Amino acid sequence: MQIAVTTPTGNVGRHVVATLLRAGIRPRVLLREPDRLAPDIREEVDAVRVDQYDADAVVAATKAVDALFWVDPTTGGEDPLADYARATESVVRAVTANRIGRVVFQSSVGAEKRHGAGEIDGLAHTETALDDTGVDVTHLRCGYFFTNLELQLDALRAGLLQVILPLDRPMAWVAPRDIAEVAATRLLSPDWSGRHVQAVHGPTDLTWRQVAEILTAATGRRIDVERVTDDAMRDLLHRAGMTDALVEAVLGMSTGLRENFEPEQPRTVRTTTPTTLAAWAHDHLKHRIDETADAPADPAALRPAARGGEDPGR
Repeated sequence: MQIAVTTPTGNVGRHVVATLLRAGIRPRVLLREPDRLAPDIREEVDAVRVDQYDADAVVAATKAVDALFWVDPTTGGEDPLADYARATESVVRAVTANRIGRVVFQSSVGAEKRHGAGEIDGLAHTETALDDTGVDVTHLRCGYFFTNLELQLDALRAGLLQVILPLDRPMAWVAPRDIAEVAATRLLSPDWSGRHVQAVHGPTDLTWRQVAEILTAATGRRIDVERVTDDAMRDLLHRAGMTDALVEAVLGMSTGLRENFEPEQPRTVRTTTPTTLAAWAHDHLKHRIDETADAPADPAALRPAARGGEDPGR
């Protein structure tokens, strides 16, 4: 079986690659900078230099592939939804031209809305486009990544997270490694075909107040959370240099799922994964917060990845 993996150095992709290697698979990995692969990993994979926005390059890179793990790349453009459309064109052309048998697509809770959820609308577009190809596909509707907290290290050091969601509304939080395990399992399993939606919800739904309490206990630092207005967050994003379209796409990931939204997939034993936020924060986040900040604040830190999208570092 020839399996291709996009974003192989990202928070999810790197764990997909490691799981496939342990299963005895030598994956083909698609990335812009093959030199970013760890030397020991580089020897165990077939690395192809490719820009996922370049449809011709993606088609060439996925020839003779049986299964594909596709993650829409994090957009840095002024019009995020246009970038998602370009990435969608690439995967659709690759699947069609190369007759790829199955795809596991990293999507997001909220993609079921199809419209009105900011950047998540881009993931919804990829879902529907893949469905239209008739390929065997599993859409992973993922919760909010633990690793999005790493984009707010300065705020965590200062002891205050600012959000625009209700502080007592629970939502699914999930570890990227758990998403990767689900993705690799689907890629390797021969016992499914057709279209499937597999939610990945983490161990339990959490409110932002609970998240602050968990982070306080795990890091040994007092961390509070406060809700700010949409306009206050919009102003903050504008001052960070984001365009109007980008600001609205970022805000929409929260505002679009804030009112009267219930996930299409309820939490079940199949959607629940084991890694807790407390364990992840203790093992991965605590030392990051304790590090001395020796670089200027990055405007990207104000912008979490789409709930199911890949974090920077792909």
